[in-house]
Parts: sequence; C-alpha cells; structure tokens
Amino acid sequence: MNIKQAKEEIQRAIKAYLLKNELGEYQIPRVRQRPILLMGAPGIGKTAIMEQVARECGVGLVSYSITHHTRQSAIGLPFISHKEYGGKEYAVTEYTMSEIIASVYNKMEETGLSEGILFIDEINCASETLAPAMLQFLQAKTFGAHQVPEGWLIVAAGNPPEYNKSVREFDVVTLDRVKKIDVEPNFQVWKEYAYKQSIHGAILSYLEIKKNYFYAMETTVDGKRFVTARGWEDLSTILKIYETMGIAVDASMIIQYLQHQKIARDFANYLDLYNKYKTDYHVEDILKGAFNEQTVSKLSSAAFDEKLSVLGLLLSRLSDDFRLTYERDLFTTELHQSLLELKERFQSSYCQETPWDKLLEGLIEENEIAYTQAQKADLLDQSTKKSRRITIEKLMGYETEMKSLGLREKDEVFQQIKTSFANDVELRQTFIDTAAKELENAFLFLEEAFGAGQEMVIFITELTTNFYSVKFISENGSKKYYQYNKELLFEEKQKGILQDIESAKAEGLLF
Repeated sequence: MNIKQAKEEIQRAIKAYLLKNELGEYQIPRVRQRPILLMGAPGIGKTAIMEQVARECGVGLVSYSITHHTRQSAIGLPFISHKEYGGKEYAVTEYTMSEIIASVYNKMEETGLSEGILFIDEINCASETLAPAMLQFLQAKTFGAHQVPEGWLIVAAGNPPEYNKSVREFDVVTLDRVKKIDVEPNFQVWKEYAYKQSIHGAILSYLEIKKNYFYAMETTVDGKRFVTARGWEDLSTILKIYETMGIAVDASMIIQYLQHQKIARDFANYLDLYNKYKTDYHVEDILKGAFNEQTVSKLSSAAFDEKLSVLGLLLSRLSDDFRLTYERDLFTTELHQSLLELKERFQSSYCQETPWDKLLEGLIEENEIAYTQAQKADLLDQSTKKSRRITIEKLMGYETEMKSLGLREKDEVFQQIKTSFANDVELRQTFIDTAAKELENAFLFLEEAFGAGQEMVIFITELTTNFYSVKFISENGSKKYYQYNKELLFEEKQKGILQDIESAKAEGLLF
C-alpha cells in the first residue's frame, strides 16, 4: 500500500487499541495489541507519518532509531541485588530501566499524555548483540525486564534487504506476532503531503513531468545512486533558503540531496528554465490581471512541458496565498476565542475586584502554559504553532497598549481591544479578497490560453489536490472552479459511460 493508506491503517489500529469498555479496560487486551511493523524503502516518509498520526490522534510520540543504541542503553545496565529464597540470601543480577522505556515515562510526565506511540526505526538493522532484545521487544513488548507502559502502542519500521546490507530477516514466530504493513513509494500521494508542506513549486512541477524520478534506487559499479522523498523535501527547504539569501543553485549543490547524477543534473537544468519562465511570463502580472495577448499567445503555442511549468508557477504562487490566508484565519479564530474568554472574565461576578490587567495576565499565562505543553507533546503543526504564538504576542500587545492609554475600567479596556480586533478581522478579509482575485485572474488567463483543454483539467486537478486551495475554495467559493469542475466531472462520467458501452459491445451484450 502507499504511505497515505499506511497512515490511515495505523490511525485505525490506534483507535481500536485505545478503545475502552465501560469498566475503563482496553477492549483489545494488551497481549492482542500487535505491534505494527512498517516495511518499505528508505526515505519514503515512514517517520514523517508517525509524527502526523500522533498529532492527529492526540497521543504522545517517542521515537528512536535502534541503530543508535547498544545493548546496554536499550535493555538497561546490570546491577547486583540480594534476595532471599527458602531462607537463604542470594545475589541476583537485575537491570536498570531501559533508556527507551524511561523516555516513554518522561514523555508522559512532560506532556500529561498517558497514551502514545513508541516508534522504533530501522528495527531490522539492530546489531548482533541487540537483535535478540528486538525480537523480545516485538514479541513481549518489553526492553529487558521492563514493559512498555499500558496505553502505549509499538510501531516499528524497517527496510527490505535489497536496500540495506545490515538487514536481518525476522523469523515466522516474530512475524506472526506483528501487524505487518508493506509500503511503496507513490508520487500522487506524496504530492498531497508536499502541497501541505509548501514544497518548492519547481520540484512539484518537475516531478509532474518526470514522475519516474520521484523515487529511484539503482546499484552500479560505483555504488548506490538514489533519490528519495526525503531528499526532495530537504532540497526544497534549502532551495527556499538560498533564494531568500540570493545564493545561486547549481547541479553540484543539488546532487548533495539527489544522489543520482543524471536526475540531479536534469533537475538543475529544469530549475534554470523554471526561473526563466517566471520572468518571461510575468507570473505576478498574470495574477494581478495585467497579462497581455502576447503572453497568452506565447503560452498557448508553447511545448507541453513549458505549459506544465507555467501552470506550476501559477499554482505555487496561489498556494502561497491560500496558505497565508489559512494561517491568518487560524490566528483570527484563536484570538477571537481568547477574547471571548477575556470578556467572560471581565463580566464574571467572581472577578469584580480583580483589576483588568491581572485578568489579562492570567489569560496570557494560561495560553503560554497550554502552548508549551502542546509543543512538548508535538501536537501542533507548523501553522497552528505559528497562530498560537502570534495570538499570545497579540494579547501581550493589548496589555502594553491599554496601559499606555491609561485605561482602568474593564468596559473601556475591552471596547478598545474590540476595536483593535476589528482591524485584524479586516486584514483577514483583505487576505481572502486578494487570494480570490488572483485565483479568478489565473482562470481568466488560462481560459484565454487554453479554453477548457487538458491544461485546465490539470489546473483543476491540482487545486483539488492542494490542502490549502481546497480549504480556501470550500470556505470562500470560486465560481470558475465550480464551473470547470462540474464540466470536467460531467465529461469524465460521459467518457466512462461510452467506455462501458464499447466494452459491452465487445462482449456481445449490445448490438
């Protein structure tokens, strides 16, 4: 299955394993809660989905790569204790708590989360001395003499033998005690994730043209040549930073991330073209509605790869707009909730004698504690983390502003804060209006260049794949999107019906 299906399967397993009956006991007994074993090629996102799963399920996550551990750190250090058996005292070897198990308890204490996931990566690459402990871990959910705490599920990941010489095969006894999931690379699934992570537009449009370069693993006389999803994501990050710093990117830098010379050089050439198209087609002008007939004509007669690249440029810029709108909306909603809470405290009979600044300081402190705890538990994605941090800073700004105005009465203070908040609401609407207008202009340009051709199909498909554009359109609408989506959907249905008729004729069911 692909990584998205694996993620959904893990989420279902977690919900099932953590389901309790009316007595507060887990419906599936601990002994029947099979560890999940993810097997797949390196760099396809096994570790990344564990972070997403823990965040979306609201549980803790402790992650380890077993190749970084010795037998002592994994199962604990031996020490001598004394016990009495049959009236005689004996020296007995015991073990300190495993560093890994201790980390689970530390996570519980730090975050207040009693349930979670213990994720062990590269489990089938453990050293020879550690291998028996790994088998015991999967079979009995223990490291040494210490069990994984109840409510904590085990997920392990490994690579098939063809990708790693250090891999050890699991025996049937072990495999019969795990829930094994084989994961394959899939560009279309990764693309959904890539949009949400704001992967560089050049990478997305390049891989749309060269899908077979998304994941490559070759063995040559000179060693391994490979490109992975992890490599593309890390390359995206450095590309954006280099652009901000004004540093040119060439093939020698790209090959540091895409360790396959042919693909790295090919992408370097494409990146030059991508940047050239950005200038040649004046993408910013297109989104402002200031395009001319010459630009339209140039694109409509261009090669298909060039058309895809320009579509990629437009989609990348629009995606930035949609993401900023999404983050602004998150912040405005967070701030609104905090102000409702502040208003309730201002009006509470229990807080009549408490000065407004003390009430506001208390709210800020509570928000900071909740934010810190959620961060420690890794329960916040980047957008939510950003919105909550800005909300706290905004509340602190209100406090400073109100004090500088010399306001004392709670009604006056809240009225002033309300006025300030109205400006944030107005700014949020400005973000929405800008993104909506630029989306409309993109449609107008593509209509003139392609009409309802296959390029428009690609544009609609990509908008439907992108988390931020789907969120924006579902909340704010887009007549052009709905119009073309409906027309294209009808055409697909019609095509399907015609294919069914032809199949029926071929089978002699129709004359």
